Amino acid sequence: MALQGKKLINNPDDVVTEFIEGLVETYPGLQYLDGFPEIKVVLRADAVGGAYDKVAVISGGGSGHEPAHAGFVGPGMLTAAVSGDVFASPPVDSILAAIRAVTGTMGCLLIIKNYTGDRLNFGLAAEQAKSEGYKIEMVIVGDDCALPPPRGIAGRRGLAGTILVHKVAGAAADAGLSLADVAAEAKHASEAVGTMGVALSVCTLPGQVTSDRLGPEQIELGLGIHGEPGAAVVELQTVDVVVEHVLKQILSQETQYLPITRGSNAVLLINGLGATPVMELMIAARKAVPELQLEYGIAVDRVYTGTFMTSLDMAGLSITIMRSDENILQRLDAPTKAPAWPVGSEGNRPPAKFPVAVPPSPSMKDDEILSERQELSKQGCMLEAAIEAAAKELIDLKDNLNDWDSKVGDGDCGTTMYRGATAILEDMKTRYHLNDAAGTVNEIGSTIRKVMGGTSGILYDILCKAAYASLKQNKNITAYEWADALEASIAAVSKYGGARAGYRTMLDALIPASTVLKQSLKAGDDPVTAFIASAEAASAGAESTKQMQAKAGRSSYISPDHLVSIPDPGAMAAAAWYQAAALSVKNKLHASES
Repeated sequence: MALQGKKLINNPDDVVTEFIEGLVETYPGLQYLDGFPEIKVVLRADAVGGAYDKVAVISGGGSGHEPAHAGFVGPGMLTAAVSGDVFASPPVDSILAAIRAVTGTMGCLLIIKNYTGDRLNFGLAAEQAKSEGYKIEMVIVGDDCALPPPRGIAGRRGLAGTILVHKVAGAAADAGLSLADVAAEAKHASEAVGTMGVALSVCTLPGQVTSDRLGPEQIELGLGIHGEPGAAVVELQTVDVVVEHVLKQILSQETQYLPITRGSNAVLLINGLGATPVMELMIAARKAVPELQLEYGIAVDRVYTGTFMTSLDMAGLSITIMRSDENILQRLDAPTKAPAWPVGSEGNRPPAKFPVAVPPSPSMKDDEILSERQELSKQGCMLEAAIEAAAKELIDLKDNLNDWDSKVGDGDCGTTMYRGATAILEDMKTRYHLNDAAGTVNEIGSTIRKVMGGTSGILYDILCKAAYASLKQNKNITAYEWADALEASIAAVSKYGGARAGYRTMLDALIPASTVLKQSLKAGDDPVTAFIASAEAASAGAESTKQMQAKAGRSSYISPDHLVSIPDPGAMAAAAWYQAAALSVKNKLHASES
């Protein structure tokens, strides 16, 4: 069922003018013509009044593609941008107003995307301006590579590759070239660029309902930027597969849309379509660069990743490839103050990776990486069983922990614990000297530090380091030393993390465990009985967090009403591994005695 789209707007009819007002309030180098609502033009504040002494570069089109085109107005790019209503070409009078406002004796270049409305309106405005004595040239960009070669007069659609043409033309104009030369460079750039888009969702126009054209497990290949259907709807794929498909289509030898061959150089633009996180765009970039270089033999000179030309709130991306040469790189690297052009993207690309110097673990010498199975002592066997059981319990509990955490935190507690547990099981095969309890605990901390991010990772590393510092003071480690180590660990976590009993954290499981362990041992209980009793206390403590108000961690930002009946995931994880370790020691001991 289609639902009303949620937007942070006022009147849907005012979104374009209010966007322009906000843009010029944000960037003092921009102004707009006082002609709302009919005339919606953003221009450089230093280029008005007919005294501009360089070629004016003007672009524009329907709104809804922000930051294009107004976000690319500034020295070194566009002199002005003309906005129509959402997905509607600007009227002739608006385009003429822009030309008259910024065009001086050097003339004006119009750069437009290949859509019928833009061609007609900008074309008519160009003819009218010429009749008024202005020197006008026009370059039409059609960089879409998704569809078969078009029949008739429509041609290929203009997409995000237009932004690179803006940059080339703007830099050429800023360098003082003539109108003919600026137009020639823009035309050359437009003929060397290809783009294809992929959508995960359909955009929602202001004040309208959200289309349900795409199912939850579907993506659309080869769509335009106005919400129109693409070339094909397919099942959701991984980003690597999507990038491979898009590059194959852009570089197709059948269509030969892009005149680029093995051994050529290119620039790459990864463009978000409006609702795509930067993380996902960067993941696509990290696949596209080696794919171009290794599979197609194309050297990648520059990479631009971000949001350049959108389709309102559409989730998805487009990939643009432009064949590069020395002149194009010079234009792309030229300085600009256009607010939406990416900062820091110019210059040659050094190697992406630089090695990190990692000092050897203090508990393990370089020649002590385990190459064969250790002969374990009785305590070593117990420790191995406890670690293995604790790690496997966390692995099994992954989904439950994520579910709890999605309700009270950021939803990744189970995934974080899973990463740590799987790494511990792997490192136990080659890095842990299990006969050295203190050293093993220290190595577990090192493993956790490598793979577990966020607060949980550092707290468990602190816990292990504090336990190691306590244990290493004793040559003969008994249950009493383990109890002291647990107590020291809790004190360290509390010191650096700030949590106490009752704060709804993992300490609400570990503090009761430590208290009962010490009390039980002091009362004369055997170590296994004491361990089991303390594990039960840990579980009870974790369960009690259902009734606690959070005073630490992300849960502290959530209304107490939302926390009722949901346990703290960190406490549940701590209780789970602690109890699994206790039961494994009990079972291991009984097996050895039978």
